[in-house]
Amino acid sequence: MPELRIHVSYGEVSAEFTGKDADEVLHALNSFLISIVPELELAKKLHVNYALRDLAEMFGDYVKLTPEGPRVMVQDPRMSDKQLIALQLVAARIAYELGKAERDGMTIQEIEQATALKPKSISSRLSELAKQNAVERRGENRSVYYRITTYGIAWLSKELAART
Repeated sequence: MPELRIHVSYGEVSAEFTGKDADEVLHALNSFLISIVPELELAKKLHVNYALRDLAEMFGDYVKLTPEGPRVMVQDPRMSDKQLIALQLVAARIAYELGKAERDGMTIQEIEQATALKPKSISSRLSELAKQNAVERRGENRSVYYRITTYGIAWLSKELAART
């Protein structure tokens, strides 16, 4: 495996970070930058962006990538249809981020196929999720699909944590 090498200079200070694990190198770089540029710590507290690694850690117990596509693998009767649909959209986003899907969302028909929920129920729950900004509708006419938003990921994470 090739080695990642990053050299950084900020004013009089410079540092070099090297390693085979990109996440470790980036974490070390981030820690260094926060220590020398205090404004970055404030920006980090205000910035929300879920990377693939975050999604895998948050939802890896619930979703899996199968030969049939991204799927919710936990069938819990306490899980609401809204939560199930949001989880399915998270699975779609993970598949997209891994290069296993062409887009980061799903159509109503794809959600129906993956979850076995009725289209009317899916449509109603998607409308509710869209009103709370947890999902967004993309495309037009016959090519409409839905994707989970950053707020939707945070909402779903809190919902699932409250169940345990």
